[in-house]
Amino acid sequence: MSPDELAAGVELSVVRGSIRLPRALCEACFPHAGSVALLARDGELLLLPLAPDSVGGLLLKHRNAQGDRVVHAAEFLRAQGIVDDFTEQRLLAQWRPQVGALFLTARTRV
Repeated sequence: MSPDELAAGVELSVVRGSIRLPRALCEACFPHAGSVALLARDGELLLLPLAPDSVGGLLLKHRNAQGDRVVHAAEFLRAQGIVDDFTEQRLLAQWRPQVGALFLTARTRV
């Protein structure tokens, strides 16, 4: 995924409290991370890669054979007003290299 695509934003799917991340996004933003941290800051959500072998965080699990990943974060998302039901929701993800984080913004329901 190119830096321009990452800056413009990528739509992510959220279903049942799980954020689904495409392989290309993970390879570009989290190439060596096995876990991530989710933070709420100034009305925005940040997904930060954690150093390999670090303690804590949320696991960046493999979702399928294509290499897509998933982060299970139902409790955190619920606290941010994102419903964790069977309805698919969308988040816009934008990589901000100066912060080293993926910024997530809620989109409309699908």
